[in-house]
Amino acid sequence: MDEWFLRQAASARVVRRTKTKKQFDSLKAVELYCPKCRRANPVRERLLLVLPEGDKYEYLCAYCGTSVGDRIVRGETKPLVIVG
Repeated sequence: MDEWFLRQAASARVVRRTKTKKQFDSLKAVELYCPKCRRANPVRERLLLVLPEGDKYEYLCAYCGTSVGDRIVRGETKPLVIVG
């Protein structure tokens, strides 16, 4: 009987995991640690590169302008059209 109970509990966990909703699409930093200022400061987000796999953003310290991080935002896949 214990084995049956364990199998039922494990299958219930799998079902719950597959039915859970996505809680967020992406995270955006508000404050990051700046090594130059030696404390966590607000950040500004700047578009750095447009890459085939997504847009790369750089986080800059709002006080001194030091780069403190980056992130790639993966968008929908768009076909690459080359006109020659």
